[in-house]
Parts: sequence; structure tokens; C-alpha cells
Amino acid sequence: MRPGVLIAWQWLLLAAGMPWLASGPARADALDGALAVHSAYVNLNHGVIELNARVAYPLNPTILKALENGVTLSFDVEVRIDQIHHFWFNSNVIDVTLQRDLAYHVVTRRFVVRNVQTGAQSTFPTVQKALDYLERVDDWPVLVESQLQDGHYTISVRAGVRRGKLPSSLRALLFWTDDWQRESPWYTWALPV
Repeated sequence: MRPGVLIAWQWLLLAAGMPWLASGPARADALDGALAVHSAYVNLNHGVIELNARVAYPLNPTILKALENGVTLSFDVEVRIDQIHHFWFNSNVIDVTLQRDLAYHVVTRRFVVRNVQTGAQSTFPTVQKALDYLERVDDWPVLVESQLQDGHYTISVRAGVRRGKLPSSLRALLFWTDDWQRESPWYTWALPV
């Protein structure tokens, strides 16, 4: 985007009362902070491989202000299982993503976490309590053991955060920006099967 157009958009956002979106460096750094998979392991439960992981997501004043102004953030945990081939390329067995959205409900003044796949919702009094919940993945079924053949496998986990839904008042202003998206490095280990 040309500098003159960017400055015009910044002034428009400031005039609309949204300074948290107007400043160039702050917007580009909106997701600054910790974003990593700290630990992960799997359990075998009646033939189903279940993932347990601990993730650190960023939290800073820009994110909090965006949530309070109606922006929804999506928190993802992606899992890949690959079969290792010694004389050929590795083959992907499965690639699944746990998607959960975080939004602020103005009327109840609570933070709502919604599982995108199941529609299940949980509410929390503070954003920190909501993040504590999002940072834990417990017993998430990712694969049935019968889907694996003889051989060696690796499992990789990474976390991501991105801007989700916008309130209609911001949709027209922010259609061109995609600064609210980050992913952690892959956390990989040998799958014990």
C-alpha cells in the first residue's frame, strides 16, 4: 500500500475512535508475545490416539483492546502425522486442526471460547482465564490406531492465532489487512506406536 493511502487510513481509524488499529507498528506487532508449543504427548485410549499439549499464546494490550471492540480471534492447534520412508518422501497420514474462537460478550462482560467444530462454548470472567483454557489441549482424539500400518511415524504440533470475525463496522475498513496471523514452529517427536 502506498504511504499516502496508509496515512489516510490511519487518520480514518483514529477519527473512528479505533487508535489500536491506526498505528502502523502497533498493528503489525499486534500478536507479539509468546506463541509456542511448550509440551505435547499422546495417549492410546481404546485404540484412539489422543493428543495432550500445552501452548503459550500472546496476550498484550492491543489484543485485549481488539477483543473489547468486537474483534474475534481464532486459536488453532494443528496436528500432522507423517509416515517415515527411508528411500522416498515421507507421506502424510493425517492433518487435523482444533479451531477455537475467542470473543468478548459486551452485555455479560465475559470472554467466550467456542469450539468451531462442535459448537461447544465456555465463558470466562477474564481474558487471562480464557487464555489459560485455550492453552490446554487434553485428550483430543486425532487418529484411530488402525489407520496406521507397520512403520515409523512422526507427530508434529503447532499453534496459531489469527484474527477471526470482525464487527460489521470494521469489516469495510480492514478488508485489506492481514497482520493478525502468526504460527509457532512445529513441535515434532516420534510417534510411539
